[in-house]
Amino acid sequence: MKTKRTLQVLTAGCIALISLFACTFREGKKNKEAVNPVIANILQRKSVRQYRERPVEKEKVELLLRAGMAAPTGRDLRPWEFVVIRNRAVLDSLAAALPYGKMLARAPLAIAVCGDTAVSEKLWVEDCSMAAQNILLAAESLGLGAVFTAVYPYPEREEAVNNALRLPGRLVPLTLIPVGYAEGIHSPKNKFDPEKIHYETYSR
Repeated sequence: MKTKRTLQVLTAGCIALISLFACTFREGKKNKEAVNPVIANILQRKSVRQYRERPVEKEKVELLLRAGMAAPTGRDLRPWEFVVIRNRAVLDSLAAALPYGKMLARAPLAIAVCGDTAVSEKLWVEDCSMAAQNILLAAESLGLGAVFTAVYPYPEREEAVNNALRLPGRLVPLTLIPVGYAEGIHSPKNKFDPEKIHYETYSR
């Protein structure tokens, strides 16, 4: 009788431990999904237009460029060229010339993402846009602030960038991305909108 009672207690204990382990595993999985570093970085990305007077390390600049060149590209053509701008006079001249590039006057550097129309006449915009997004996400992950400033398809902005960077005719500047260490506190916007989601067919 005593042996039977002992077995019952042991069995109950084992069941409790198994249940506890299963719950812990499930909660751990949920928490892991909640703090997935890739998803967290995407959701934390924000547009930063104010920067401290601190240079960006060469190693981080290279990581930004590596991230840009890891973007998807149609037919693997890679129709992108990147111009890293550190020269203060050039940054200031671009800040004066571009209507939405005033933050360049305080940025320690900027990256011009350009499309090579000789490599891909039709898909360079899409490919370079994805490269630019990779740079923005990489900047966020490295503790840097950055913002997308449109150059293409505005002829006057393209001309200003072409003149400042002396780009060959085959290159079209898609965007200038100012990069630096953020000044002040910046928070991401919650842009999730269920009304924008449709399943199977358009529902509105």
